[in-house]
Formats: sequence, structure tokens, C-alpha cells
Amino acid sequence: MSLDLTKQYRKLTDKLGYTFRDYGLLQTALTHSSHNKNHNERLEFLGDAVLGWVIAEALYQKFPHAREGQLSRLRSGLVKGDTLAELARELDLGLFIRLGQGEMKSGGQRRKSTLADALEAVMGAIFLDSGVDTCRTVVLGLYQDRLAGLSLDDNLKDPKTRLQEFLQARKQPVPNYEVVSTSGKDHDQTFQVLCRVELLADPLQATGRSRRHAEQAAAALALKALGVK
Repeated sequence: MSLDLTKQYRKLTDKLGYTFRDYGLLQTALTHSSHNKNHNERLEFLGDAVLGWVIAEALYQKFPHAREGQLSRLRSGLVKGDTLAELARELDLGLFIRLGQGEMKSGGQRRKSTLADALEAVMGAIFLDSGVDTCRTVVLGLYQDRLAGLSLDDNLKDPKTRLQEFLQARKQPVPNYEVVSTSGKDHDQTFQVLCRVELLADPLQATGRSRRHAEQAAAALALKALGVK
């Protein structure tokens, strides 16, 4: 059973960058209450707490002079359902969630709340499987782009969105992103992207584990070069 589950969830664990010791925990984390009694609600409860703590700590370290209210606002935006659902979609998590027939027919695997709950449950499963330090590493990897482009003055828009809005406000062309190379195996690729902005003399280059991550990293570099905090 363990070997079968390892194969079944390989693409997901590759994207997470984490290999489970107990794949039964992952299967439970991906089981909706409509599927059977051994569902993910308890792991969701645990994962919600772990996510909130890891993000709170990351924000505390990133913004040493921020007020409590500012940190709370940023944390709320990062762990809200919409953000969790976006992260789940980036992992293609909906493909792995086990649903009852009724939920499946009604598109439950695409529902924001279902995706968000499953992602929290997966984080809870990782916490139980390997402890807080490993779970922190996985969470920070998932949030890398969002944390990198974050400031106390923005409203949690990602770097690509912020860069585009900055340029449009100044009646400038939108940035151009180009993948210049990819390397690594299919399940562990690295993308190298160039971001060209007309206001900057030279293109910015960045790498990431996906095209989206690389583009976000390049956009963050462009914002920094333009003096946008």
C-alpha cells in the first residue's frame, strides 16, 4: 500500500518538495468528508494553526519595525481562503482530493473552500510526519514569491501584478517575460526567465521551480530596480 501511495502522489510530493514517511497521513489529508469517515477535518484544524504560526513568524522576522496591526493584516491576507486556494491550484491539488460522488459531480475538486481546506490538511500531515522545522521549510517554499514581494504598504498583490500596475499608472508598456532556459528532470525543473521593462536599460533575470515562480522573482527584481518598495 505504501509503495502504491508513493506512486499515486509522486507528482504532488515533487511539487511540495517533501517525501512522506507515512503516506497514509497524506491520503487522509486529501480525503473530503463526503468520501468516508476517515476524512481531513482534524488535519485541517492542525494545519490551520501551523500555517498561521509559520507565516506569523516569517512576517515578524521580515518586518522588525511593523506594528501588531500591520502584521495581523498581512498574515490574514496570506492565510485567507482565496490565497490558500491559489496555492492549492499551483500544486494541482484538486487532482488528488478524494470526494464523494455528489461532490465530484458538482465540481468540488475546484471549489475554493475544498482546495483551501485540503492544503491546510496537507500542512497538518507534514507537521505530524516530520515535525515543525520541516513543515516550516515546506510552507516557506510555497509562500516564497508572496513573501518576497511583500511590503507594509501594499495589499498583498504579487510582484507581477504590482509591476504591471506601476507601469500602467505611468502609461508604460507592460513587462515582457521570456523563458530563456529550463533544466532538470520533469519533476524537478528550474526555469530561467528574463523580464524586460522599457524603463530599465537591461533585462532582469531570475530562476524558479516553475515558470510562474521565475516570472514572479524577475518582477520582484524589476520593482527593486525601479525603486518600488
